Amino acid sequence: MLVARAAERGSKVQEEIKSQTQNPGIDLVLSDLSSLSSVRNATAIIKSRHENIDVLINNVAIYKSRHELSTDGFELMFVTNHLGPFLLTYLLLGPLMTSGSARILNISAPSSTQLDFDDLQREKKFNSLNVFGATKMMNETSALMRFFLHLASAPAERVAVDIIRVELHSEFEKVARCFFLEAKESEASAYVHDRAAQKRLWEISSELVGVHEVDIPSDLTMSSPANSRVRVGETPIRPLTSPGVK
Repeated sequence: MLVARAAERGSKVQEEIKSQTQNPGIDLVLSDLSSLSSVRNATAIIKSRHENIDVLINNVAIYKSRHELSTDGFELMFVTNHLGPFLLTYLLLGPLMTSGSARILNISAPSSTQLDFDDLQREKKFNSLNVFGATKMMNETSALMRFFLHLASAPAERVAVDIIRVELHSEFEKVARCFFLEAKESEASAYVHDRAAQKRLWEISSELVGVHEVDIPSDLTMSSPANSRVRVGETPIRPLTSPGVK
């Protein structure tokens, strides 16, 4: 299943995949990740068609040189690069967990920008490069993401091979919250592992998208053992044990 903003471009990719894989069952769902209502509508459609989701790949990024607001009033890079994927992943956690061995991959760019929690959207002082870098750091700091693939300058075909390997190869089946460059595990900045930053980002993101409680497996939150109740910021979380794959 593909999620795309533009119908024409999305349909073109959909038909190309159908042709190359000889699989007529490739679905296309239209959604604008800068609109939270659009994200909610898309996830409702996805869940109505699929009880299980084995792999979720978040591959979205926009860069704007000027300050622009979304229809919901958020800075456009902030909502498109972070809040939209955050909400989409949250809303799909049910079918992801039902699959028993789901993998979540966030396609990102390396970032060293630390987050200013007093001004996440840079409303006080806008700098486009800082905002973009901050949204990429949010991708890496988010407790919802399991794998991170840092993209280097490479042909699309090579990048696709790396994505497929990380998502499907058995060597990554038990791996959680790892960072990869060209399908090889790499080191992230120390700030990415800052628990205080993770919790604060969770608090703010949850409040902005309007979610209050979520079931997350313990290997995603790096929290206490399954079936115990923990909190990330002010958000209650019940870690789950994934059901076995039949």
